[in-house]
Amino acid sequence: MRLLAVCDLSKRFGGLAAVDGVSFDVHEGTIKAVIGPNGAGKSTLFNLITGFDRPDVGSVDLLGCNIVGMNPHKVVRAGISRTFQNTQLFEELTALDNVLVGMHTQLRTGFLGGALRLPWTLTEERRARERASYLLRLVGVEQYVMTPAADIPHGMRRLLEIARALAAAPRLLLLDEPAAGLNNRETQSLARTLYRIRDEGVTIVVVEHDMGLVMEVSEEIVVLDRGRKIAEGPPLLIQKDAAVIEAYLGEEGEYV
Repeated sequence: MRLLAVCDLSKRFGGLAAVDGVSFDVHEGTIKAVIGPNGAGKSTLFNLITGFDRPDVGSVDLLGCNIVGMNPHKVVRAGISRTFQNTQLFEELTALDNVLVGMHTQLRTGFLGGALRLPWTLTEERRARERASYLLRLVGVEQYVMTPAADIPHGMRRLLEIARALAAAPRLLLLDEPAAGLNNRETQSLARTLYRIRDEGVTIVVVEHDMGLVMEVSEEIVVLDRGRKIAEGPPLLIQKDAAVIEAYLGEEGEYV
């Protein structure tokens, strides 16, 4: 089933076409990658999908509903969560509390209910903590549950941010450079985490420069160059696409 449909999406900043007529679909239960050289428009594309920027032209449909014009928090409520190139954690909060912050769209407890400590609010708080602990185990950072984010190693911080994004119970998870700065062991751990998340029923779109990771986990790849889509398809075809090789990948077969 088609979960997300990006149609003719365009965004200009002055004379620069950051995203230029990009279209693609994302089907439920898949991992899709968006790749391209620096400045290709990948992060801008994510910003357009998630409401941080508004396109000049085009539409973004989530399950048939056009979400263009929604504020980012409404996009989250609609079912899309994301991470960013640079981790944006609450440094003084523990890993558990960072994930709990991500649950705010899922909780019914308001200020008054929380202040009065009503029985149903205590039950919701207990369930939220159980869910947050589960998400930390899912991404493999449960050992840092009570550790302040500032004291967590870089690779684990990436995984913690993914757990926080999952706390909003998204249908679609957008990951912006999740392997940036990771070593080989951490990247392999990330790959296993992405599979577990997909198996939990969350569809994933990942922007990534690590071609080894992209070729391993993605079922389809969209390739951008200077804001335009130059190719789309399964990894084996993308590796052999002449336009992609010229623009980005280099020698054919390098990532087999």
